[in-house]
Amino acid sequence: MQDILAILRDYGMLLLVGQYPHGPVGGLVITLALSILGVALAFPLGVLMALARISPYAVVRLPAIAVIAVVRGVPLIMFIFWVYFFLPVLTGRPISGFTTLLVTLVIYEAAYLAEIVRAGIEGLPKGQMEGARAVGLTYMQAMRLVILPQALYNMVPAMLGQFVSTVKETSLGYVISVNELTFAANQINSILLTKPFGVYLILALTYFAVCFTLTQLARMLERRIARRRAGARPSTPAASPAATVPASQNA
Repeated sequence: MQDILAILRDYGMLLLVGQYPHGPVGGLVITLALSILGVALAFPLGVLMALARISPYAVVRLPAIAVIAVVRGVPLIMFIFWVYFFLPVLTGRPISGFTTLLVTLVIYEAAYLAEIVRAGIEGLPKGQMEGARAVGLTYMQAMRLVILPQALYNMVPAMLGQFVSTVKETSLGYVISVNELTFAANQINSILLTKPFGVYLILALTYFAVCFTLTQLARMLERRIARRRAGARPSTPAASPAATVPASQNA
């Protein structure tokens, strides 16, 4: 316990913000920044992929299905290596580890968010689309004005859960020297050498605290949405005994 407190006292700021203000920002700040930016940038791409995935036109639907299947079927670390070696060739200039991991997360998370969005859309009653088309809206207008707002609201807990997964996935950035939380822990372990258990225990507890907090928030939102759904359902009043008696018997 004393070793853990000593590590936190001496290197706690390195875990939180890296070498800032005497060097680049890193640690938990970069982990959260990558997670937030990755999910935020992947979200519109995921929505477009989901719409293509359920499109009635095969020329749009089949490529989207193929892309989603390939991305979801390949380990994230493979995508990190592909982007790490391919992006500099494509742009003709060196790319930082932060940019490499961010591009990887955007592509990877977009595929998972696309499936979440698709499930949310298909989970709505079919009468929603039929009613929207009946009042004269086009397919895209019905999606934008009627279907997507309801589906996205219902999907907030699932998207927050995906954000939790993204926080953990950023730990793979240490293989390309991204100065995130796991990389900072490796730096501390390289300095101390004799206290790996304490260093990685602090790392595990930090990830647990962040992910547990976000998971509890997702559950709270899920319960709130469930209550609002239950409150929105029309209640059918029970028929009174007098109403069930035929009129001839009342006479």
